[in-house]
Amino acid sequence: MEENNLDSRDTQKTFLKGSAWMTFGSIASRILGALYIIPWYAWMGQYGNIANALTARSYNIYTIFILISTAGIPGVIAKQVAKYNALNEYGIGRKLFHKGLILMAILGVVSAAIMYFASPLLASNGSQSDPRQIAVMRSLSYAILIIPILSIMRGYFQGYADMMPSAMSQFVEQFARVVWMLLTAFVIMQMQHGSYVHAVIQSNLAAAIGALFGIGLLIWFLFSRRKQLDSLVAHSNNRLKVSTTDLFLEIVEQAVPFIIIDSGITLFSLVDQYTFHPMIASLVHASSDTIEDWYALFGLNANKLIMIIVSLASAMAVTAIPLLSAAHTRGDYKSISKQIANTMDLFLFVMIPASFGMAAISKPIYTVFYGTDPLGSNILYLSAFTAISLGLFTVLMAILQGLSENGLAIKYLVLGLILKGILQFPMIFLFKIYGPLVATNLGLLVVVLLSLKHLEVQYAFNLNRTSRRLVGITAFSIGMFLIVKLVEMGLGKFLNPDHRITALILVILSVGVGVIFYGIATLKTDLAQKVLGSRIERVLVKFHIHD
Repeated sequence: MEENNLDSRDTQKTFLKGSAWMTFGSIASRILGALYIIPWYAWMGQYGNIANALTARSYNIYTIFILISTAGIPGVIAKQVAKYNALNEYGIGRKLFHKGLILMAILGVVSAAIMYFASPLLASNGSQSDPRQIAVMRSLSYAILIIPILSIMRGYFQGYADMMPSAMSQFVEQFARVVWMLLTAFVIMQMQHGSYVHAVIQSNLAAAIGALFGIGLLIWFLFSRRKQLDSLVAHSNNRLKVSTTDLFLEIVEQAVPFIIIDSGITLFSLVDQYTFHPMIASLVHASSDTIEDWYALFGLNANKLIMIIVSLASAMAVTAIPLLSAAHTRGDYKSISKQIANTMDLFLFVMIPASFGMAAISKPIYTVFYGTDPLGSNILYLSAFTAISLGLFTVLMAILQGLSENGLAIKYLVLGLILKGILQFPMIFLFKIYGPLVATNLGLLVVVLLSLKHLEVQYAFNLNRTSRRLVGITAFSIGMFLIVKLVEMGLGKFLNPDHRITALILVILSVGVGVIFYGIATLKTDLAQKVLGSRIERVLVKFHIHD
């Protein structure tokens, strides 16, 4: 019994540590990725919009090729390495990594070559190719050579539940990318007064620069951990014999569900992309440009901001998969139940206050990034709550993947998309521009409820305990929301929320007050201790918050 309790605490400790690192890497990268646009856009001067358009169109194609060239394999590597490590077959996990590197290198070369040589066709605007778009697109193809290698190296570390190298490489990659983008944009546009096309080309080339720095850091981590990894391989059971062909088949078999499930949020967005314009046009009299502006408010502007907090869920999801896979391989259902509870508790503890907080400061934070816009702020307000649904979906799909329930996860995803499609027009009819967000929430809610019920029945997940903690978390989040709104309204009498600098000060001060309130409230009621475990006690004693 005591041994089981120790295992449970060790699992929670590993999960919390991994989640902390992945959250750091993911959030820091998202914030950097959002903040760089402010000076970059300004330095482009009168060419800001067209420079942004060239980048956006290129990145849409680039994202597709990255999906193809990585093919869900990094997540599979993490899961399968964790599986073999749980069986004390570390040698097979290393062999899987080495074979995966070869496969990723081949996929990277093929995908990069196709994107490079097909750029004239991909850059077509319907009648002819845009030479500027071709050059910008080709500058991104170099990153596709490298990123598959970077991704699989991260997956290997994650298979050992060692999230720190992945998180640090993610931050270093993004930092190097942003530095290169801003440095080249400043030199070309501000010092040399050169071509904005050349500046955009260099900004897109930054993806490859960042990937090289990320790989370099991961190689260093591999060498620094080499003795420890070699020792694990040397003491493996070596009872399983898996051929190279079987390893490749295993990778491919597991990769397809990962591609489908990991693209879930994107698929929901695609429904909006292809249906919002014709549906809203049939209901209101507005120009095509006006409708596109409305779509941009929730499809691009608000989405970019809420994905900062949705990345919290992604970080936890990445941490949960290898741990659940290992427990599933051992047939340890008690550990599975505990791990699901740990994942859900931590997600709710972080995600709900983050979403409520963003909703509370929707007006000033929207102003900081995009300028003052009442409609845009309102859409961000609703989008902030939608982030909870998106985050829950992300975490629950990852849990099902970790438990090898890929088929069920895909069925739930398809059901959610069908519901989203059915509800899209009625919701737009009722709520106009807010309709797509409402339809997304309803579709995701069904997926979430079905997933939770399945985990409760199949794996004895203690839904009642998590529900009780949810009540406390929500109550404190509502309290935080009200306090943040009061602080924002009070300071708003002295700091103009319609100007970027004063709006930024408003955001910082309001968020600071909200974090302090939520932290003290959850610590004083022992809610934080229950969710975060005994390790938080050292912090409490140090700051004299708890006896």
